[in-house]
Amino acid sequence: MPHRRSLAATLNRFAIPRLTLYIIVLQVVVFVLHFNEPRVVATLMLVPAAVLAGQWWRVFTFAFIPPATGIWLLVDWYFFYFIGTALENTWGASKYTAFMFLGWLFTAAAAFIVPNAAATNEFIMGSTFLAFAFIYPEYQIMLFFVLPVKVKYLAWLAWGYFLVTFITGNWMTRLMVAAPVANFLVFFGRDIWRGARRGHRRLAQRTAAMAASENTLHRCTTCGVTERSNPTMEFRYCDRCAGAPGYCEDHINNHVHIA
Repeated sequence: MPHRRSLAATLNRFAIPRLTLYIIVLQVVVFVLHFNEPRVVATLMLVPAAVLAGQWWRVFTFAFIPPATGIWLLVDWYFFYFIGTALENTWGASKYTAFMFLGWLFTAAAAFIVPNAAATNEFIMGSTFLAFAFIYPEYQIMLFFVLPVKVKYLAWLAWGYFLVTFITGNWMTRLMVAAPVANFLVFFGRDIWRGARRGHRRLAQRTAAMAASENTLHRCTTCGVTERSNPTMEFRYCDRCAGAPGYCEDHINNHVHIA
């Protein structure tokens, strides 16, 4: 308990309320600077070889490069603000800050494995959506502002995109996918494992119940009791009913005959 309290106190100390808004504001600044000087983005990208050469700011500034261009950029910002704010309201500022920080840290660290390639923040934003979908799978959004779709279905598409990109991409791209996925598993791996175990137990129980029902010798047509569910019960068969069905001793004399 003292360890948990100290960890919570540490997280609260470094929490950044409204972090999503600050990230978007900085991306807007970079977007405006890009119009005045198109080369500015190149100086902000995370290229580990450039960082090792002294351009240390790239480790931080790559997170503030806008993820898209044109009208889709407005959609991306709106959606990122929506899901980021929802996660912060659900988790609290400290846990949400930790989630975003670890996503950035894993991505930045993984980038140094391929030092001459440029890293991207695309999948950090994508992992934020996956976290939202995991917590609110039944939430419905208007796709293209017209088609109602539950978030869980879009999450499956996002996972598919991550998988295809990992398989077909170069080594830097694979690392950029793996890093935020690892961050996602840090926060949700235990819940996924517990859910899988509960599902396995339910499946085993259903299988056992089906096997038991299929292997019964006697079953009461009225109440469904079997020699397995009640080993002391006696069963009789009614020759006045069509097919001579079986009944327990409680219903053999007071059932409605089947024509």
